[in-house]
Amino acid sequence: MRPFSGISRTDCGVWYCNFMDRRGQFAAILALTAAPFCRADGISEGDRSYALSALHASRKQLLDATSGLSRTQWRYKPAPDAWSIAEIVEHLALLEEQFPKILAEAMKTPAAPDRKLKNARAADEKILAMLPDRSRKAQAPEQFKPSGKFKDGPAAVAAFKAARERVLESMRKTQEPLREHFYQHPALGDLDAYQWYLMVAGHTERHVNQMLEVKASPGFPKK
Repeated sequence: MRPFSGISRTDCGVWYCNFMDRRGQFAAILALTAAPFCRADGISEGDRSYALSALHASRKQLLDATSGLSRTQWRYKPAPDAWSIAEIVEHLALLEEQFPKILAEAMKTPAAPDRKLKNARAADEKILAMLPDRSRKAQAPEQFKPSGKFKDGPAAVAAFKAARERVLESMRKTQEPLREHFYQHPALGDLDAYQWYLMVAGHTERHVNQMLEVKASPGFPKK
């Protein structure tokens, strides 16, 4: 008995295989088409641009504040327990070198789409406004305190620039749903993973302001 009128058993087998091939192709196409609707939302281009702008701006502020300093100016401390400009840059470099680990910890937390901030940009702006405010003092964690790791100020700047480029590259390339992962900041509380990038920018601006305070102190060397 022939399985289909006009089609031999061999023909039927070929037809079935062809159908299965096409069905597999269709399934693959369907999976690719449906993927954006099945996975969590990644970072928006608006968020990406906002973070990159903040990171670039704070990087420029630091480079401007440290440009042309003499060896004496790099090392000057306005008080025995104060940091020199070289030590401030070392602190920034130390933190930014650890940023990939901090971000990885943030992304380990389970995604929480229901916790996404309703007015995220207002919260972002608050972070970038609060961090540079030097009226509120804070103690750096021990692992981020300067200890003379770099031979001089320019070497610390070079380390900072290399670490900041890695942060920038991470923000340029990420497709992760950063707004859905939360991680505790010791001073700012729960931040989503995206806001940790903004923390890096605001933290830099805070310490640029500290550098300007050092430069404005009465004993700061003229050259």
